[in-house]
Amino acid sequence: MGYYDLMYFHLATVLPCVIIGPMLFFMTKGNKTHRSLGKVYMILMLVTAIITLFMPALVGPKFLGHFGWIHSFSFLTLFSVPRAYLAARSGRIQAHKFSMISLYIGAIVIAGGFTLVPGRYLHELLF
Repeated sequence: MGYYDLMYFHLATVLPCVIIGPMLFFMTKGNKTHRSLGKVYMILMLVTAIITLFMPALVGPKFLGHFGWIHSFSFLTLFSVPRAYLAARSGRIQAHKFSMISLYIGAIVIAGGFTLVPGRYLHELLF
């Protein structure tokens, strides 16, 4: 699978999360819809984080010739999703809420914003 294939697969898994995240923030918490949509969101976020680990950094310094600073958001996701899931399952709702808000801000808002910097594909595509 080539870089562009990975990138399109990444976009296909992360773009729904851009919409699902705010829906989860504003809907009634704990009901069946919230739990079901939350599981979809978590699975999509895990898949997108795993995909990005196979995508080499193309902008900025690289670690081990592959990873860039943006990959830190992938690791944030791989840590936050299981933490949030386990927190919800054990009734630690504040920890769940903190993990999910941090995940959205870090992995969607901040990392997504960085994809728009010059030299990155989305910047070229949109501008």
